[in-house]
Amino acid sequence: MKRPQAQVAVLQAADAQKDRRIDDVAAEADLKPEAATRAAFELEADGLVSVSEETLEHYELTDEGDRYVRESLPEQDLYEAAIDAGAADGPVQMGQVIGASGLEGGAVDIALSNYARKAYGSIDSGEITANQDADPGSDPEMLALEAVADRRVEDADTDALDQLERRGHLDVREETVRSVQLTDDGVTALMEGVEAAETVDQLTPEMLTSGEWEDVAFTEYNVEADAEDVSHGKEHILRQTANRVKDTLVGMGFSEMEGPHADAQFWINDCLFMPQDHPARTHWDQFALEEPEEIGHLPPDLVERVRSAHKEGVGPDSEGYHSPWTEDIARGMDLRGHTTSLSMRYLSGHQVGELDPPERYFSVEKVYRNDTLDPTHLLEFFQIEGWVMAEDLSVRDLMGTFTEFYEQFGITDLEFKPHYNPYTEPSFELFGTHPETGEVVEVGNSGIFRDEVLTPLGVDCDVMAWGLSLERLLMLMYGFEDIRDVHGTLCDLELLRETEVIR
Repeated sequence: MKRPQAQVAVLQAADAQKDRRIDDVAAEADLKPEAATRAAFELEADGLVSVSEETLEHYELTDEGDRYVRESLPEQDLYEAAIDAGAADGPVQMGQVIGASGLEGGAVDIALSNYARKAYGSIDSGEITANQDADPGSDPEMLALEAVADRRVEDADTDALDQLERRGHLDVREETVRSVQLTDDGVTALMEGVEAAETVDQLTPEMLTSGEWEDVAFTEYNVEADAEDVSHGKEHILRQTANRVKDTLVGMGFSEMEGPHADAQFWINDCLFMPQDHPARTHWDQFALEEPEEIGHLPPDLVERVRSAHKEGVGPDSEGYHSPWTEDIARGMDLRGHTTSLSMRYLSGHQVGELDPPERYFSVEKVYRNDTLDPTHLLEFFQIEGWVMAEDLSVRDLMGTFTEFYEQFGITDLEFKPHYNPYTEPSFELFGTHPETGEVVEVGNSGIFRDEVLTPLGVDCDVMAWGLSLERLLMLMYGFEDIRDVHGTLCDLELLRETEVIR
C-alpha cells in the first residue's frame, strides 16, 4: 500500500493500545502539527486511525488574584475586623468595621458584595454582623486561588473557579487537544507494509511549463478538516449598535450634535435649571478636573439670564430656588455627566447659531458618572441624547417618538413611568423587559423642557428631550445580563467574538 509521506509517518508514530496526542505524534514523525493533523484526518477518513479531541482549561492568576493569594481576600479581612469589633454578638456600625479592616477604594465594594454571599454575616442599614461559625480559613475561593498558584488546579472546587473567573481573579484559556489511535485496519495495513508515495503538495510554474505535472501524484487535501481558529480585530458590538442608532435617528430626520467631553458646569447643570447645591452636582455623582483647562467664553447675557432663572424664576408662576448661585461655580470644569450639555449649547445658539423650529438633533456620545459598578452601571457609558423643537408638543409626541425608535430594534414592550426632573415637566422614565431574565430594566429618562430652561436660552416654543442608555439598549437586544461582559476592562472577549450581530 502506498500513502503520502505524512500519512505513513503518522501511522508509524501512532499506537494501537492508547491515544497519543497529535503534537507528540508530529514531533516523533518530524512533521508540523498542522501537517500531522491533516494527515490524521485523511487516515481517519480511510478507517486507519481514530481521532478524538478534548477541551482543556488552563487557569492563570490575574494581577489582582496574585495579590490576594499572597495576602487574603477582602471579605476575609472584613470578617476578621467584624469579629474583632464584636459583630458576632450583635450588629456593629459598618463604617467602624471597614475602617478597622484597612480596606480602601474598590476593595470595600468587593468585600461587601461577597460578605453575605459567603454567609460570613449580614449587612443591613449601615450595620454588620458576623457569623461565629464561619470559617474563612477554609474559604473555597481562597483554596482555589492557592491551588492555581501551586499548579494543582485539579484539587480546586469547580464552582469556586467559576466564581473567581467572574470576579476577575483568574484568566481561563481553553485548548482543544486532538489524539490519534490506530484502528484494527491501521494495524493490518502496517503489518502488510505501507510505503511512502512520491507526492507533490504545490503546483509550480516550472511544473506547468515543463509538463512535469502530468507525471506526479498530488497530495490530497481534506477540505472538511478543522482549521486553526484565528482571532482577528473587528468593530465592537457596542460601536456597531451606536452606528445603527445614528442611522436610525438620521432616518427619522435628526441631525447629529457634537461637543466637548469636559465642559463648564454652566452648560452641564446651570442651563438645565439644576440648583448649585443639588446633590447630583457633588463629587459623589460627577468628576471634577483638578487642573481645568480654560473654559473659553461664557456669553455674559446668557449667564445673567440663567442666574436670574435660578434666583428669581421665570414668569409669574415661577419663584426660582432662592439658593446661592455664583458664576465661579458655573465656570467649574467637570467631565460631563450627561450629553444634555450639548443640547444646551445648541438650543442657546452658542454652537451653530440661532435655530428656528422645527428642529431635531441627537448625539450618541460617552458620559461619565461616579456610580457604583454593578451589572447595569459603569463609570463611563454612552448616552443617546435627543430633542425636538416645535410648536405645541405633547407627551403623546414624545411617546410616539420612542415607540417608533425602539421598534427599529425589535423592542415593542416599552413602559412609561412618571418621574421628577429639575429641568423637565412633565417627565417620565422608560422601561423595557429583559429578554432572558424577564426583569424590567430602566432604559432612559425624558420630558418636556421647563420654561426656566428654555426662556434663558431664548427659545419660545416647546422642546421635548431625552437621554437613553446605549448599553441597556444592547442588553435588551442581545440578552446580556451584565454590561461589564461587553464594555470595560473586564469584558468577555470570547462573548464579543461569538455574538452574532443583529441587523
